[in-house]
Amino acid sequence: QVQLLESGGGLVQAGGSLRLSCAASRNIFSLMNIMGWYRQVPGKQRELVASITRVGSTSYADSVKGRFTISRDNAKNTVYLQMKDLKPEDTAVYYCNLKTDLSTFWGQGTQVTVSS
Repeated sequence: QVQLLESGGGLVQAGGSLRLSCAASRNIFSLMNIMGWYRQVPGKQRELVASITRVGSTSYADSVKGRFTISRDNAKNTVYLQMKDLKPEDTAVYYCNLKTDLSTFWGQGTQVTVSS
């Protein structure tokens, strides 16, 4: 059983920045694994924001390209999401995700609120 421990959410003004972190509770040994961030607002589907493979290939939703950067530290089993130029539309609960060849794991979610 793997726990994903999220941190870094909070309240920020439009145009500001936040960095989210997500650490897995134990080492990830699977050579095939993808870590990512999803977000969800009430009444809407959970949306994939960004993902990154073990070797560093990244993918981003069109709405965050140029503003968000995903990265990972394999030695620390941690994934980060650096968010800049935040907009009120970015307000959501953000969920960390880990997908391996065997299992999928989710964090508990962290609230990001962007005020105008």
